[in-house]
Amino acid sequence: MNIPHSHHAPNLEHAFLTRRQLLSRAGMGFGSLALGSLFDAPAAAATLDPMALKKPHFEPKAKRVVHFFMNGGPSQVDTFDPKPMLDKYDGKPLPNVLKTERPTGAGFKSPFKFTKRGQCGLEVSEVFEKLGEFADDLCVIRSMHADVPNHEPSLGLMNSGESRLNRPTMGSWITYGLGSENQNLPGYISMCPGGMPTRRTKNWQSAFLPSAYQGAYINTEDTRVEKLVEFIKNGSLDLKQQRRQLDLLQELNQRNLVQQDRDQQLEARVQSYELAYRMQMEATDAFDIMKEPEWVRKMYGDHAFGRQCLIARRLLERGVRFIQLWTGAGQPWDNHDEILEHKKLGERTDGAIAAFMSDLKMRGLWDDTLMMWGGEFGRTPAVELPTPGANAGKQHGRDHNHYGFTMWLAGGGVRGGYTHGATDEFGFQAVENPVHVHDLHATLLHLLGFDHEKFTYRYAGLDFRLTGVNECKVVRELLA
Repeated sequence: MNIPHSHHAPNLEHAFLTRRQLLSRAGMGFGSLALGSLFDAPAAAATLDPMALKKPHFEPKAKRVVHFFMNGGPSQVDTFDPKPMLDKYDGKPLPNVLKTERPTGAGFKSPFKFTKRGQCGLEVSEVFEKLGEFADDLCVIRSMHADVPNHEPSLGLMNSGESRLNRPTMGSWITYGLGSENQNLPGYISMCPGGMPTRRTKNWQSAFLPSAYQGAYINTEDTRVEKLVEFIKNGSLDLKQQRRQLDLLQELNQRNLVQQDRDQQLEARVQSYELAYRMQMEATDAFDIMKEPEWVRKMYGDHAFGRQCLIARRLLERGVRFIQLWTGAGQPWDNHDEILEHKKLGERTDGAIAAFMSDLKMRGLWDDTLMMWGGEFGRTPAVELPTPGANAGKQHGRDHNHYGFTMWLAGGGVRGGYTHGATDEFGFQAVENPVHVHDLHATLLHLLGFDHEKFTYRYAGLDFRLTGVNECKVVRELLA
């Protein structure tokens, strides 16, 4: 057999050609002409600011979101879902014990007093005494349920709609869909005093969405502005010199972007440089709560959670789209040993959240700000039994419970003074109008103007969405 002789000697460079370079060299370049016509629109779109304002599918009720995350799993039967039957069965076997992650025993009545609050008569425990003043504004969901009683997958489900795989978080989806009203600040900020929650940065990741939509983490433990947002000031170059430096870097990066087929990571880095430059003009001011009157600072409280709630209000005023406020590092509400710890956690968060809500009303931000409170799951009405190496021999705590738990919404188009669904007589399982986390996400997106089935992002040949391919619905009873 005669093997045709090649007219061209092998060239190692050809083994490393990009698709664009291959098409421009093969077939006299006709491939690149066709490719260029296909890529004109996307290439033009790629040069636009990813945080530019965008319109949702229909007129939204809410424009921004604040998520009070009680990480670790607050107990529904000790906060917003009182169960008198637990008084009767205290220390006695419950008739409907479900499978729990750890061994549990007899019924365990709540050590906290519940009081009816507001015209709606919502029963609120003393853990959230000040929040009770807003009973007629709260939309309490007593029938939430998740998939498993483990922190990591439940945090993944609550934040991104997916308990196993890494997916874009809710804040990333919302900033992708709406953009930001302020180009000098991140559109999505996640604050946690003292460190990071369990699952760390995965709680605010953008995954396959462009990195511009990833949450910016702030540790609010420190009171100094220069520590809250580190390296915000350039001590060597003034703004004019930095601008010249960035313009040169931008020019070089744009050349490289063409060669790299608009590489997402490179584009995200370019955007991060630009944002860091612009933040010098506004971030210091936004995070400096000392510019607030003393009576406002006192209202929020001189502690980390109070400070971060006040910072959150200042950020909302400046156009930040999605803010997540964690209770503290790790999982503070994970009270396996001592449920009385809930009282201390309430003292840390209750007054600050109430102050935040009062402040929004005073400043005209209430109606279009959507607030959400809750953890990744709830806790068992049965006592957790001590196990070797844990509980310190105590029997005064509760295990994880994903079968039924409580969350509440407020503001932004939500029906105030309303309680939705119910758990069984002991508070173990959602039995009336159950609401899955996917239903909650669909409802939140609806309030922000999105049809959750049409709000998608194409990746790896598939159209992904926050609610996934799961059967879920907008819970219209929660809407005002």
